[in-house]
Formats: sequence, C-alpha cells, structure tokens
Amino acid sequence: MTKIDIGTLSDYDQGIPRQLHVEGRILVAVRIDETVYVLDDRCSHEEYSLSEGEVDVETAEIECARHGAMFRLSDGAAVTLPATRPVAHYDVQNNNGRLEVLVP
Repeated sequence: MTKIDIGTLSDYDQGIPRQLHVEGRILVAVRIDETVYVLDDRCSHEEYSLSEGEVDVETAEIECARHGAMFRLSDGAAVTLPATRPVAHYDVQNNNGRLEVLVP
C-alpha cells in the first residue's frame, strides 16, 4: 500500500465532492463531519464521474449525476439501481493533521 497526502480536513467542504488525481487514478473525496471518504470517481454503471454528483450527507451517499445511482461512501456499495456493482473505496488516515489515502 502507498500512502498519498491529500491535504487537511479544512481543505474539504462539508458534503461537496472533490475530484483528486492520485497515482494515475481519478478519485472522488467527500467530507462528512470529521471524516473524508474516498472512492473511484467512476460510476460502475456507465463510467460517469461521481464528483459531478450530489451528496446526501444524512445517509453518507453520493449520487451519479447521469442516471441517479447512489453509492455508499463508507464502502462504495451500490445502493440503488441502475448500478449493481460497487466502486472501489480507499481508506483515509489522519497523520498529525494530514490526510493520507491508502492506494494499492
């Protein structure tokens, strides 16, 4: 696993998806309260960017703007159709105030 610095908690606005380019990957990061979640930035249904979608802060889910599929931020699981497959989820660690995403 490789640890990649993605900034500090204050770099992320509550419930606003942010696209990240990390180690040749395109990811989406979302802050909810004191947690930053990171997923692949591609809907598993039709490869559309999740960072263009809306976040439901109450359920901690992100919606694909193209067809409305919802994904759980905590693990990338598809929770509504038309998506049936999850998207990859990456762990984030807080290292003395710096956030690090763990990528294989």
